[in-house]
Amino acid sequence: MRLHTLTLQAFGPFAGTHTIDFDTLTADGLFLLHGDTGAGKSTVFAGVCFALYGDPPDRKPPTLRSHHADRDVLTQVTLEATIGGRRVRIVRIPQQMRPKRNGKGETEQKPETFLSYWAPGPGAEGKWEPVSKSHKEASDEIEALVGMNRPQFCQVVLLPQNRFTAFLRAEPVERRELLGELFHTDRFAAIEQWLTGHASGLDKECQAARGDVLRLAERIQQAAGPDLEPHQGAPVPQDPRTIGTAMAWAQRLLEAAAVAGEEHAAAAADAKAALDQARAALDKARELAQQQTAHLDAGTALELLAEQTDHIDTLRARREAARRAQHLVPLLHAVDTATTAHARAQDTETARRAALPADHADLTTADLKAAEQQTRAEHAVLEQLLPEEATVADLTTELKRIDEERRQYEQDLADARSWLQSAPADRAALDKRLTDAQAAQAQSEQHAAALDLLERRCQAAERRDTHLAAVTTAETRLVTAQAATAKALQHYITVRQQRTDGMAAELAGTLQDGQPCPVCGSSTHPQPAAPHPGQPTRDDELAAETNHQTADHAERAATRTLQDARELAAAATGEAGDTPLAELRSQHKTLAEEHAQALSNAADAGPATEELATLQIRQADMTQQEAHATAGLAARDSSYDLYHRRKTELEDKLTAARGTASSIQARIDDLLKQADRLNTAADASRATHEAATLLAEHTATAEQAAPTHGFDTPQEAAQALLTDPELTAIDDDITQWQRDRAAHETTRNDPALAAAAAQPPADTDSAEAAVTRAETAHTNASAQAHAAATRQTDLAVLTDDLTAHVTRLQPLERDHALADHLATLAAGTSPSNTVRMQLESYVLAARLEEVVDAANTRLHLMSEGRFTLSHSDAKAARGARSGLGLRITDAWTGHPRGTETLSGGESFFASLSLALGLADVVTQESGGNPLDTLFIDEGFGTLDEDTLHKVLDVLDSLRAGDRTVGVISHVTELRRRIPHRLHVRKHTGGSTLTLLTENTE
Repeated sequence: MRLHTLTLQAFGPFAGTHTIDFDTLTADGLFLLHGDTGAGKSTVFAGVCFALYGDPPDRKPPTLRSHHADRDVLTQVTLEATIGGRRVRIVRIPQQMRPKRNGKGETEQKPETFLSYWAPGPGAEGKWEPVSKSHKEASDEIEALVGMNRPQFCQVVLLPQNRFTAFLRAEPVERRELLGELFHTDRFAAIEQWLTGHASGLDKECQAARGDVLRLAERIQQAAGPDLEPHQGAPVPQDPRTIGTAMAWAQRLLEAAAVAGEEHAAAAADAKAALDQARAALDKARELAQQQTAHLDAGTALELLAEQTDHIDTLRARREAARRAQHLVPLLHAVDTATTAHARAQDTETARRAALPADHADLTTADLKAAEQQTRAEHAVLEQLLPEEATVADLTTELKRIDEERRQYEQDLADARSWLQSAPADRAALDKRLTDAQAAQAQSEQHAAALDLLERRCQAAERRDTHLAAVTTAETRLVTAQAATAKALQHYITVRQQRTDGMAAELAGTLQDGQPCPVCGSSTHPQPAAPHPGQPTRDDELAAETNHQTADHAERAATRTLQDARELAAAATGEAGDTPLAELRSQHKTLAEEHAQALSNAADAGPATEELATLQIRQADMTQQEAHATAGLAARDSSYDLYHRRKTELEDKLTAARGTASSIQARIDDLLKQADRLNTAADASRATHEAATLLAEHTATAEQAAPTHGFDTPQEAAQALLTDPELTAIDDDITQWQRDRAAHETTRNDPALAAAAAQPPADTDSAEAAVTRAETAHTNASAQAHAAATRQTDLAVLTDDLTAHVTRLQPLERDHALADHLATLAAGTSPSNTVRMQLESYVLAARLEEVVDAANTRLHLMSEGRFTLSHSDAKAARGARSGLGLRITDAWTGHPRGTETLSGGESFFASLSLALGLADVVTQESGGNPLDTLFIDEGFGTLDEDTLHKVLDVLDSLRAGDRTVGVISHVTELRRRIPHRLHVRKHTGGSTLTLLTENTE
């Protein structure tokens, strides 16, 4: 990567627009950024980092905008550079407040990013081609070109003020965190986690398999029962060795259960034989009891049948009388039929006479026929007047039609005159509607554009509010995480200090009589130190350290979440502004209503034009309608008078003829109905007389036949009649009585029953009690035999299951032992890992050796061969992790020592050498993309003059590979050694940048 130009506008301490020409500044390969403290030297590199990655180096909540800048000047950074062989231009505008374009006040400017590539043209021509405007997309593209992320870039390209010395003196844990981030070794940490999880999973499977074996053993003990003494030799959780003998133990119980089963089966067979004998005795007692009961029941039944003899005789007499009455049934039926017909004829005659007028109700049959003939003669006279009544109806209809036409002509005339009077006003109203609709059409087009813009602002405001809420939540979580980290760190420091203070007691705990003390070498230990109450152990210290690391990772994750939420909120706010969402929705609703109203008003243009054309046609029609209605009304008045006189004459004639009826036809209908009623009444009178004659004849015949069959009157014969079901029921009762008497006499006379009755009463209760006792004994014996057989079967199944689970457990334990060994080996906790080095630390140790080799090349020159860095994988003290230690060897003494013993100047060039070596290795690791520009921020003030010259000589050597080194320092000596300089001056109105060379100075 080679920088060409950097333009800072209203950025940091720089109020105006300042452009740095790196092509000129780096022409000599080495340049100096100098100026007063606080002038903004480090801001130049911050601008480069912000242009590339969208964040400054420290990624704290940035205050990028200059407080000295004018309100109308936007904060903006533009960088042109060649990265990965391509020339790019990056323009970034951070989130900031800017004046509103319309109105007063401020609004939030959303962050913007513009990435372009230079496309060469013919000759020296060319142009910038836009690639992306997306903030994230541009950052991903730049990161791919550079080959490293922002933390790597800041560690490799910028050697920041006082921070690279911290790496030299850092603890292995801290050094591991930085190296892991630079070299992306988290995959090896993932392998450690997988191995640990795999071992844990196998351990759970082993525990589950052991648990299955123990649970099966418990079930076998329960199935065996206490009589087999299953607790003897049973597997127990406290002694895993007993699991190996579980199969032999289960087999012993199975054999004992088989012996017990045979014994219970023999006892059950004996009980079954005793039960069969008792049941045979019970059957004999029950048979004797049944015979005695049958003989007694037969005697009792015969006594009851003898009591029913009188009732049977009565049934026989009723049956005989009913059979004699059957001969008179036809005559009795004829009398009943004639009686019914006579009563029906009387009812019919009464009903027909009730329908007649009072003066006709009591007439004889002949008088009723005469009255009918007179009524029909009057009907014939009235039928001749029916045509004249129809003529009156026709005249009435015609008069009604003429009157309706007169009213219609009157209405048409009034409507035409009224319309012609209001036509001028209607025309004026239509002209105004057309003008208003045309104005509304123009207004609706303006509202549509405004609505589209307001809709986008509402959507952005919804996102803004969501992201702001996420920011609040993330801030709360960050505060909680920071407190947890601080608390965990304090706890770790306290535990570590307490363990250090009690280290003598911890060492004393390992002393043994006759063995030398590791501190003093004495083999006698008269007064070993005693531990303090609550003395922390190594595991306590490791647990506190792990807790602190977990809390620190959680804090970093919370910080990243907060930054992402703020970026999203800033982007949404830049689009939506500061206006609340509810107000924007209210504005949108109001504008939408106005737009809808404008569209509704504009839609009236077409109807208004059509209504104007219709109005002209309507006016011509109404003028013609007025003339036609005037002529028609005069003709209808003349016709109405003529028809009215004719109708009056005919109505007077018909009124006299119809009497009280509503019409001539109604009068004719009344006369026809009256004649019909007279006719039916005469017929009913004649039918009643004929029915009475027939009834008298049938009654006389029945009275003559009744004495010949033993009855005094026909009514007596009718009472003796029985229906077929009644006769059948009497026959069945008599027959059943006879059969019951014969059956019971046969039973009482049976010799076997008589012999049984002569014996003493049967004792079934004693026999049943004996059977009950035998059944109880058999049930108990059978239950015990069944339980023994079931136990034997269950034990056989459980023994097979136990054998299968024990067989499955053995390979699981072997797999778990192997997995646990690998997991502890990778985690550095296995005794086989003598240096307690984790897998990730092992990989990083190899990278660190490469970094140390590259650093020693430059350290040898700076220290004139005195100092040499070396990587140490020695086992750390107090159980700490090993593998990432650094030592420095002083050639003057020949002894290695800790890097923390170096002086300030020695630490500077040693850490500078280490940082340069780290930059070389990371560059190679990231894909080999050359980093042609390097910044070194401060630290030169700790060097004496000779050492400073040696350091500068090393930096000069970097130019041999076409690399440019920028030194950020305020040391005066550097101004004399480095001719190309960028001078940063601070003023009350903001800092300025000035490019200086030997010629300009």
